Amino acid sequence: MKVFGIIGWKNSGKTYFANKIISKLTSMNLRVASIKHAHHNFEIDQPNTDSYLHREAGSEQIIISSSKRWAKIIELNNSKEKNLDELINELDNPDIVIVEGYKNESHLKFEIIKDSSNSSSYLFKDLKNVIAIISDIKIDSFDKKQFKKNQIDEIINFMLSYKNE
Repeated sequence: MKVFGIIGWKNSGKTYFANKIISKLTSMNLRVASIKHAHHNFEIDQPNTDSYLHREAGSEQIIISSSKRWAKIIELNNSKEKNLDELINELDNPDIVIVEGYKNESHLKFEIIKDSSNSSSYLFKDLKNVIAIISDIKIDSFDKKQFKKNQIDEIINFMLSYKNE
C-alpha cells in the first residue's frame, strides 16, 4: 500500500488536488482510500437524525449502515486523537491512500503552493518527506520534483512509480 499526503496552506487547493488524484486513481481500477484531517470539531451526522440522537444520549460508538455504505462514529471523550498510522491500520487493504493534512506525520507528501508571495512560509523548508511540489511557479529553492497544476497524469505516474529511498 502506498501512502501520499497533500499538504499546503489554507485555500492552496489541497482538496481540489486530492479529488483530482483520487478520481484519476479510481478510474485506473485502483482501490483508493482517503484520510482527511480536521482541525476542529466536526459532525458526520446531522442534528435530529437517529445516529445523532444516539450519540447525544450517550452512546460512545455508533454504526450507521445501509445497502450503500456504512460509517462508524467513535466519541473520543477527550482521549488522545489517533495518529495517521493508527488510522491507516483501520483501512481495508487499499492500493493507495491519499491523506489531506497531517503535515507533521512521516508519510510522503506533495506540497501545493498557490503563489510565491510568501516564500518564507513554504512547508517543505521545515517538513520531512516532501517529495514534490505542485505549483504553477518554479520554486528555485526546492531541488526535487516539481509539477504544474495541470499535470495530473504526470503526478499520478510519479506516485505509482515512486520507490521509497
